[in-house]
Amino acid sequence: MDQLELTTDVSSIKGVGPAWARKLTELGIKTVEDLLLHFPFRFDLRKQAQPIASLKFDGEATVAGEVISASENSYTRRPFFQATVKDATGLVHVKWFGGGYLRDKIKVGAQLAISGKPSVYREQVQFVNPKFQIIYDPDDTDLDKDELMPVYPAGKKLTSRMIGSVIKRVLDQTEQIIPRWFDAEYLEKRGMPSRPAAVAAMHKPEEKEHWASARRRIAYDECLILQLGVALMRMRQISRPAHPLTNSELIDQRIRARFPFPLTEAQNAAVIEITGDLARDRPMNRLLQGDVGSGKTVVALYAALLAVARGKQAAIMAPTEILATQHYNKAQDYLAGSRVKIALLVGKQKPAERREILEALASGEIDIVVGTHALISDGVAFSDLALVVVDEQHRFGVTQRTSIRGKGFAPHYLVMTATPIPRTLALTVFGDLDVSVIDALPPGRGKTETICIPHNKMPEVLKHVRSELDAGRQAYFIYPLVNPSPELELTAAEDAYRDLADGALKDYNIALIHGQMKPADKNAAMSAFRAGTVQALIASVVVEVGLDVPSASVMVITHAERFGLAQLHQLRGRVGRSADNATCILVASPTTDDAKQRLKVLVDTSDGFKVAEEDLRIRGPGEIFGTRQHGLPELKVADLIKDFELLRLARRDAFAIVKDDPGLNAPHHQQLRREVIKAYAGKLNLLAGA
Repeated sequence: MDQLELTTDVSSIKGVGPAWARKLTELGIKTVEDLLLHFPFRFDLRKQAQPIASLKFDGEATVAGEVISASENSYTRRPFFQATVKDATGLVHVKWFGGGYLRDKIKVGAQLAISGKPSVYREQVQFVNPKFQIIYDPDDTDLDKDELMPVYPAGKKLTSRMIGSVIKRVLDQTEQIIPRWFDAEYLEKRGMPSRPAAVAAMHKPEEKEHWASARRRIAYDECLILQLGVALMRMRQISRPAHPLTNSELIDQRIRARFPFPLTEAQNAAVIEITGDLARDRPMNRLLQGDVGSGKTVVALYAALLAVARGKQAAIMAPTEILATQHYNKAQDYLAGSRVKIALLVGKQKPAERREILEALASGEIDIVVGTHALISDGVAFSDLALVVVDEQHRFGVTQRTSIRGKGFAPHYLVMTATPIPRTLALTVFGDLDVSVIDALPPGRGKTETICIPHNKMPEVLKHVRSELDAGRQAYFIYPLVNPSPELELTAAEDAYRDLADGALKDYNIALIHGQMKPADKNAAMSAFRAGTVQALIASVVVEVGLDVPSASVMVITHAERFGLAQLHQLRGRVGRSADNATCILVASPTTDDAKQRLKVLVDTSDGFKVAEEDLRIRGPGEIFGTRQHGLPELKVADLIKDFELLRLARRDAFAIVKDDPGLNAPHHQQLRREVIKAYAGKLNLLAGA
């Protein structure tokens, strides 16, 4: 076989015909590199094969031989597939109950290794439901010793063993195919094997410790490439100058006078960190974390007003029109009677209104603009933008977040989220940001109790809701669907609205709101709810983020088992925003362990960070902040929960490498440079000339 390279197509591997190549490609295995990085997810121990004639019946054993008969019996009460295997010393009968799927795999003439507990039935040696391995290449299979057998992710009519047989054909060339990333001294300091040795051991370890060492090296490599991207982003962000926005005692007093309450200790601590960043001549890139209702918006507005006080512009970007409108209305209330000019820019404004706002932004007449994705659309230009606030960052990718950048001076960035972020994700998805945390709610807040009840207790829920409405408070009803679905037996928001309006809540003013409504209708419903003329709001998850109605004291979430943990916590945060106590009622019939665990977490704790850690444990990091939308590479081996210390090591190394060589141009960094370019595939434009 010719010398293979990483980019060699799998069809060039000996014995891989067009059909197999096509199936491998469908599994995402197109090149030799894809093949070698397609690692087993577990190993089975296959013991040394022994002659059939020497079998004893006191434990596990392995035999190997040729299949001389194979048949399926599907007519008995327990259907089975059976085969007879012969070696030079004798034969055994093998039976797999429910083994009809083997009819196209185990055929006469095939070579088979069988591992299990032998027994005697009607004076014949037999194995029942043993593990087995089809020997595709007898000359290259050593059955004379115990061996760890890799089990590969399979599919597309390719079994684990078929994939393993292809990998086996190239594994002896790993040393020549897989490039080395680091010198021996670098690896020795970190106690790691070379990359070629690690890749080989991932497929064929000598023992479990050998595999663990290999896995640690591959996981480190994945973390390092991810963190190199983060470090390069950080380097790029601070490479351009920014306007220093220095604070003063007078400016501080004037800004605080705009708020009808004193800032909390936690808010003041965040303000100190943020104003310290803003005073520098390089761009701030800071993440402001705070649980729902902790007062992040006030801190963000403080920063925006500091920019305005220094003669600059600020932009506040929110993920939805409802949230953008709420930020705009709240800012208008705080700034009533001031000379600060504020505008709202969203996607569905009239052309004339939009044109007027764009002209005022470009000329500098507008000091603060609040908007949605419309702020990063073509035609939006600022006169002198110095600060960008991005709310609910996890709904924007890295590329979107950094799109509001004019020429010359770079704006400062303040990113906010009410979704508490576990430290593992703070180092990855938000790894290019410094972090501030508002870890306390404003004083005088009531407590929110969370309870979980079955659907048949709904009459009791409605009775409680009516008593709250009679006391002058308000309620949310949340449903997972907007319209009825024939596939899902779930109550839809529109159906529920009609039922409640005609039934249990017929004596109250109620309104419907969901994502498919026209913006004007949504805003009208929300405005009426805020004003108190609507007492109960029947909604889809459009109210998940940011809505602030202090007199809302009841949140009823129907089919709560259908929602994610973080989403449920966000919804719960819509109530309990005043001095009154509140109730979040999870109406659910969970059937899976995960669903039961999610609901138990919500009932047991209101701490957003505990909720986030549990959410990460249950779902894993990929689902929570799917890294694809952030432009970050996927992790195949590394586990951000189990490998946290490895992630921290990789982060330290990555930042040191980029500090020493910002373009990864040094000769000994060329392989890392190629890996970064390949991993990010131009998504974040990290390296010049890439």
